[in-house]
Amino acid sequence: MSLLPANVSFSRQVLPLLALVGIIFGVLYIASILPDRTTSEPAEQPPKPAGALAEGPRVAGTGLVEPASEIIDIGSALSGLVTSVRVEPGDMVTAGETLFTVDPRAARAQLAEAEASIREAHAAIAEASAARATAREQLALYREIDDPAAVSRSEVIRAEGEEAAAASRLQLARARLSAAQARAQSVRTELDRLTVRAPIAGEILAVNIRPGEFVATQGGGSSVPFIQMGRTDPLHVRVDIDENEAVRVKIGAPAIISPRGAAKIQVRANFVRAEPQVVPKRQLTNSAAERVDVRVLQLIYALPSDVPEAEAFRVGQQVDAFIPAKGGQE
Repeated sequence: MSLLPANVSFSRQVLPLLALVGIIFGVLYIASILPDRTTSEPAEQPPKPAGALAEGPRVAGTGLVEPASEIIDIGSALSGLVTSVRVEPGDMVTAGETLFTVDPRAARAQLAEAEASIREAHAAIAEASAARATAREQLALYREIDDPAAVSRSEVIRAEGEEAAAASRLQLARARLSAAQARAQSVRTELDRLTVRAPIAGEILAVNIRPGEFVATQGGGSSVPFIQMGRTDPLHVRVDIDENEAVRVKIGAPAIISPRGAAKIQVRANFVRAEPQVVPKRQLTNSAAERVDVRVLQLIYALPSDVPEAEAFRVGQQVDAFIPAKGGQE
């Protein structure tokens, strides 16, 4: 306290002054770190219906773009190593076109074995046929003899036995031939199944296999489909409508569809069908106010392919949909 003048009190004059400076500094610091609360125009406007639908009652929903055939997950009927992949994403294929092939060497070896069995059975049939013909001729000669004493009864019995045995061998050879042919046909079927073909004409959407990879039949533990494809002309939109709003939807009316994040692009989509079953909601918009414990009615709409705006839609893309409500204008 000796540093202060005699007429200055630390507790009554200096300490309040320091407190005031501290308060001013604290206020300035707090003001500097406050967030900017000024309002500004949003970078993207939320989707809004246009035309007559903007003025009338409507129901909004979220949708997902999908092929008209829905997405087809291509699998393999037989396990093995992939020897070649014939398609890439974006390729257009026809029904029956080869997508990929699985190593056929084991099946070809089995086919060669079956064909050898067929040739062996043919040879056995020829031998048994010749033996039966000889036995029949011998037996016919014995039976044409008028004198019973010229040929013993034992010779006749032996000839009859040889003819019956030859007939049995012929029947057995024919059965073996049928079995070998059936085995060969089965192996040919397996060979054909090792070539995976497109079930319908459409577009390749994803390819998740490469030559040299091992593919297993369904249930082999892999949850990723080998190839995904679908008929993308036209594209469909699967729109989810909250079950609380489903009763207001005008079934059969066209909808206005906009891509997520591009509200200015609006396409009129035609109604295709309504799914008969109300299902749990699976499409999420990541909104903080979104409810996920709801069930939805799914409506299917077809996007037109003859308008330039349709090029903005891709399979798997989320969209916003506006559908007229009952009593509204289309």
